[in-house]
Amino acid sequence: MARPLLVSAAMAALMLPIAAQAQSIGYGDVSGTGGDGPGADAPGDSGSSAKAPRGGSGRNGRGGGKQVVVIPYVELNQIVNAEISPGSDVLTYTQVVAGVDAVVAGRRNAVAASVRYEHHFGWGKRAGDGDTISGVVNGYTTLAPGLTVQGGALATRASGDRGGLGFGGRGVDQGTTKLYSVYAGPSYATQVGDVGVSANYRAGFTKVDQDRNFDNATLGAFDVFDKSVVQIADVSAMMAPGTALPVGIGAAGSFYQEDISNLDQRVRDAQVRGIVTVPINPNLQATGALGYENVQISSRDAVRDAAGRPVIRNGRYVTDDSAPRQIAYDVDGLIWDVGVMWRPSRRTSLTAHIGRRYGSTSFNGTLTYAPNDRSALSVAVYDNVAGFGGQVTRLLDQLPDDFEAVRDPVSGELRGCVSSLNGNSCLAGALGSIRSATFRARGIAASYSIKLGALNAGLGAGYDRRRFIAARGTVLAQANGVVDENYWLAAYLGGRIDPQSGWATNAYAQWLKSDDLLLTDITSVGASASYYRLLTARLRATAAVGIDGSLQPAPLDDVWTASALVGMRYSF
Repeated sequence: MARPLLVSAAMAALMLPIAAQAQSIGYGDVSGTGGDGPGADAPGDSGSSAKAPRGGSGRNGRGGGKQVVVIPYVELNQIVNAEISPGSDVLTYTQVVAGVDAVVAGRRNAVAASVRYEHHFGWGKRAGDGDTISGVVNGYTTLAPGLTVQGGALATRASGDRGGLGFGGRGVDQGTTKLYSVYAGPSYATQVGDVGVSANYRAGFTKVDQDRNFDNATLGAFDVFDKSVVQIADVSAMMAPGTALPVGIGAAGSFYQEDISNLDQRVRDAQVRGIVTVPINPNLQATGALGYENVQISSRDAVRDAAGRPVIRNGRYVTDDSAPRQIAYDVDGLIWDVGVMWRPSRRTSLTAHIGRRYGSTSFNGTLTYAPNDRSALSVAVYDNVAGFGGQVTRLLDQLPDDFEAVRDPVSGELRGCVSSLNGNSCLAGALGSIRSATFRARGIAASYSIKLGALNAGLGAGYDRRRFIAARGTVLAQANGVVDENYWLAAYLGGRIDPQSGWATNAYAQWLKSDDLLLTDITSVGASASYYRLLTARLRATAAVGIDGSLQPAPLDDVWTASALVGMRYSF
């Protein structure tokens, strides 16, 4: 039986029309089993310290007994950040860390977590003290047959400036942006006679804090996202081909709403549709759907001063709660799509759809391929309407529940992907522009993980295009029609040298482009390498180096920073 909607493999909730998600050819999860992620023997260098179990039977559909790996740890590190260009500042920090890496998998529940708290003490007047919490958690528990509750959270310190946000950079107090997101909700699936019924609900909250604000009158079309609340619900009833009819028939509906604090913006997307599934052969099905949708985006204007200028506070426009709500986007009418579902084996799955949504042509699909137990490929094409918080919630919901976090060995921060052999394993596509305005997002995301003997490697890449939507007559009107593009790449490679030592590397690149004349294009690149050696069974010494660059068009200067770390970790 297919997994419940919104928690199907390979980002289906983000990428596919809801009707298509309800279809299944009848194989289990398309994924390998076995293998270890990066850093399994080098916790904290490129991944978490807990090996991801491959025997759970949760929403990834694998059988096996219960496995529990929980490793708390403390660290003491010395860090040096040296600006190479255009300046020459050198900042030194002492870092104290407490964290835990955990993977739990059983027949009725599963969770993966990597959570880390650090306090850094700056040496000298220019290096400040501070605290940081970072981590990623995702999992589920079964309450009754067919009824599960899923939840997750993300906390990270990312590099961000002039409207861009990405997993990169190691500066402790260099204009970083803190992102927090949490979601939870139930899923239910059952069989009523020949009809498969499923229903899902998710509620999410996302918050962005910036160390550096934009308190000036030239804010223009750019307004920094603050926070939003997201609600996602869907229900479907499907009858498989060959039961009552030679073809499969069914109906599905979904509801999406995001309430954004900036200017009281609201995204509301509701749809219903009927579905027909036509089997072509045992491995191939054609699908068709016809339905109705209503999509509306609205907001209020900003408070104005005596001169008619919008009031800005802490880098964000101040909402005029007394102003009437303005409609920015209103699409109402028929929707349709046709597609194919190809499942030649348990290790390969392909879906592709073309149709009409949001008043224009829409494409989406997924490819999942696991040729063996130690490698997996996931590709997804998506098209949706949302705000920044909605994109983060959707991707967080689609993370697997048996991952290992890939962390930077110097800063300890999360990189753009996690290590897993199941489904989508990257979050970088949800970042990019942090405008508060809502948008239509189209893009592609791909991830590949492999284990070769003592080596662990992974690669994620993608493209995200956001066309922003704002109401005329409001302060955000300048953002209407603006297009921001985000190309991103994340990679890791690590392994053991001998039973007492190992190494890890990771790299990232991000290209942010905008046709907003007030913003410049930004290219961010970086790489790091680390070496660890066990001094005792629980005590480990680590040395790491890294380099980061922010490449900007003239006359702005490129910024390059080198970092180094030496430290000790004790695992309990």
